[in-house]
Amino acid sequence: MHIINSKGIHVGNVIGSAIFDLGGQKLYELKGINIYRLSGELVGHLNDTSGTEKRLDRANDRLFVGA
Repeated sequence: MHIINSKGIHVGNVIGSAIFDLGGQKLYELKGINIYRLSGELVGHLNDTSGTEKRLDRANDRLFVGA
């Protein structure tokens, strides 16, 4: 599953319950639509959509710097 930012740019991938950057580094855990740091801190959420793409709202674009 791909993660798309508010500008429509592919910024990450979801594999199982983990979120990876495009370089393959594990960044976050995904539980439902909630995004958690690896330390367990809630940092954001994905828009509740189905399919192969999940979209971030503008407030959560900051989770993927450099994109």
